[in-house]
Amino acid sequence: MNAIIRTFSVSLFLWVVALVSVFLWGGWSALFIAILLTILEVTLSFDNAVVNAKILQRMSAKWQGYFLTWGILVAVFGTRFVLPILIVAAGVSMSPLDVSILVFEDPEEYGHLLEGARTAISSFGGIFLLMVSLKYFFDDAKEVHWIQTIEHHVAKWGRIEALEIAIALVLLLAISFILPASAATILFSGVLGIILFIGIQGIANAFSVEAKVSSDIAKGSVALFIYLEILDAAFSLDGVIGAFAITNDLPVIVVGLGVGAYFVRTLTIYLVRQKTLETLKYLEHGAHWAILGLAGAMLSSIFFHVPEIITGSIGLAFVAASYYSSLKERKILAA
Repeated sequence: MNAIIRTFSVSLFLWVVALVSVFLWGGWSALFIAILLTILEVTLSFDNAVVNAKILQRMSAKWQGYFLTWGILVAVFGTRFVLPILIVAAGVSMSPLDVSILVFEDPEEYGHLLEGARTAISSFGGIFLLMVSLKYFFDDAKEVHWIQTIEHHVAKWGRIEALEIAIALVLLLAISFILPASAATILFSGVLGIILFIGIQGIANAFSVEAKVSSDIAKGSVALFIYLEILDAAFSLDGVIGAFAITNDLPVIVVGLGVGAYFVRTLTIYLVRQKTLETLKYLEHGAHWAILGLAGAMLSSIFFHVPEIITGSIGLAFVAASYYSSLKERKILAA
């Protein structure tokens, strides 16, 4: 209990300070929306915490600290503020500076432009997350399986080299064939997601091998830190669009999503320090099923709007089910 209090005390303090600031900024209405956005961010990113925890276990203690400090600055201001501006700028052929001015002068118009970039965002984020989940399931060396009837057979497919890349490319071609008017955007954004995933995986693996040879964990930690930030970006893009569907008040959006992001990262650190993934053997499986569900929801949003409550519920359902299965398995082993 004391460990929980120590870990989450800073998150709780920041949340209270942020909510008081929002209340002073916009009153009860702004306070309610900020709380709603915090819940939205935590719901959409809960599965991200489990996956991040698995990666953080391979990082040095110093870089784990950077993940919670410098990393949160990248997550809040980079992923949830700067990145959407760059995406909108590229989509409507405006300079990032002009879009930044638009954010403050006409946030409603910026929200419309961001919504217009949904196809590119969904294609990029959906394919990137699809690669993350398929890479995990197409692992013939994986011995622990949660949903046996599926995972056991799918793992054998991992013997086929680059199968996840082939599936992602075929899916992109199929979507672009159905929507020829947006084919260029879908293909470019999706292929960019694939290239980014392959690049980061290659760098992380290279640093990991070098770290083993030189006994320098820090070198591998740098690549893993970058990978975590990109993974966070892919998770959060859908939430950013959903936030502008709720409100156009940028300070409220930044506070609501930022506090939620910090809570999720604190939860990640807690899972690592408590070695939760070692005692709950199926939790990581549930998280990757949740990622697969989120990828499907993002790709589906290219065709029609998927409510954020459905997207968040998919992740929570898989994580909750895997948590229950893990507890059940632990009791059986203990008996």
